[in-house]
Amino acid sequence: MRLYILLLLGLLISCNKDTNNQVWLIPSDQVFDGGVAKDGIPSVDNPNFEPTLQNTYLNLNDLVIGIIYNGQAKAYPHRILDWHEIVNDQIDDRAFALTYCPLTGTGVAWNRELDGDITTFGVSGKLYNSNLIPYDRKTDSYWSQMRLDCVQGDLIETVIETFPIIETTWETWKATYPNSSVMTLDTGFSRDYNAYPYDDYRTNHNRIFFPVEPVDSRLPSKERVLAVLTDIENKVYSIEAFSEDNVISDVVGDTEILVFGSKERNFVLAYENIGLQNVRISEANLAIAEDDNGNIININGEIISGPLAGTQLRQTKSILGYYFSLAAFYPDILIYE
Repeated sequence: MRLYILLLLGLLISCNKDTNNQVWLIPSDQVFDGGVAKDGIPSVDNPNFEPTLQNTYLNLNDLVIGIIYNGQAKAYPHRILDWHEIVNDQIDDRAFALTYCPLTGTGVAWNRELDGDITTFGVSGKLYNSNLIPYDRKTDSYWSQMRLDCVQGDLIETVIETFPIIETTWETWKATYPNSSVMTLDTGFSRDYNAYPYDDYRTNHNRIFFPVEPVDSRLPSKERVLAVLTDIENKVYSIEAFSEDNVISDVVGDTEILVFGSKERNFVLAYENIGLQNVRISEANLAIAEDDNGNIININGEIISGPLAGTQLRQTKSILGYYFSLAAFYPDILIYE
């Protein structure tokens, strides 16, 4: 039975709030059962991969989330993440959980090492502000994907360590990282990965399944934006601002940043600026930007040629997702105009 049927049944039957007496960092009366039991949406704990250039099931405009570490690159398609929400994986010594919430459109990769032990994360079946609440299988503590911390359990108040990700189209990923690998449909579960489980949810701005507080209507609810997060202030950059490939130089809090984006190629990424001047879109192969000194920058923020060749720009603390969710988690968030 498709996931959206289970979800709708859950809404019709109960839409129960969390009523236990556990201590939460978030309002417990705003923690909702999502219509499925714990692990009712199964994580993929043993993902399989194939060479990118051998893939045949993805369309060019399909979205993927990419992770690059130690020279290795892996892609995780939305069409799998929509059904499983968490993939527990590892590249060399980096063990991570790639968490993806289809209801908020947010993907975050975080460290699976907790107190010196490697664990896995699963889908708890609970939601806060319509957003995924994973749990770790070491302590059974609950975590907020978009708050980036533990909100209930033995590890409460622990801040999770996150890793950089790149979300873009399969076409862009394949062209940029042809030697990467991509997750296969051999997940160990029977799902129709050609079908999107939530009907018109991605494009219907009026369709939000669970209560969200506060509600912010400054932008359409499902507009995809990148939220750059700092201790001083937070700011969103809409992918609509990149109707033509563009580079935005800006300051958030006290951090100078570069925001690279393309509506056509469906990505928006932010990196800390290290003094690059007049950064603009590049026509060079495998690059997205260049500066006046001839530094060529790729989508991963690596300077691949020029005086600073080999320098890696640091990705900002940021989350890409639907505007309604980011505005709820980060009230009074600024909008780049």
